[in-house]
Amino acid sequence: DKVYSADRPELFFKGTAQRMVHPGQAVRVRFDSQWSVPEPEFTIVLNPNMDIVGYTIGNDMSARDIEGENPLYLPQAKVYKQCCSVGPVIQLAEGPLDKSAVSILLTIERNGAVISRGETGLDQLHRELEDLAGWLGRENEFPDGAFLLTGTGIIPDDNFSLENGDVVSIEISGIGTLTNPVVKD
Repeated sequence: DKVYSADRPELFFKGTAQRMVHPGQAVRVRFDSQWSVPEPEFTIVLNPNMDIVGYTIGNDMSARDIEGENPLYLPQAKVYKQCCSVGPVIQLAEGPLDKSAVSILLTIERNGAVISRGETGLDQLHRELEDLAGWLGRENEFPDGAFLLTGTGIIPDDNFSLENGDVVSIEISGIGTLTNPVVKD
């Protein structure tokens, strides 16, 4: 609860372009993780002044077993090669966003069958998008702008972990669907 009620939001560095993959390209499960999941996230697109200029979809891969061992392992659980994908398009921000009209759907397929599915709405986000952008820009510069993944409201069951060949699809109303196959070395 403290994460949601604290003045300062939880923000961390997810990755650079070298760690990202395009829509349709494979996201990866760390070889040393036995419990990894996708986290579907509404993503705000920011210009260098931290103004919201658009929205897209983020697939934030997370090694939950590594994260759970020690809070200091969060960067290792979240930041590695092929750990994130955004896209498939950027929906330009035109006026205020009605968070209650934005739905987020996660579907995971294995061997052509749906094995996990979850849905939430952006209205469940505890913080305002502009507030998150302001905190990200505090004491930071982003000369090319930034993508800010806003957190997830959908996590598969505790007994679920991604496997090689799974397909993750994240659909956000008004934006589209981001799909990535999964590889595990």
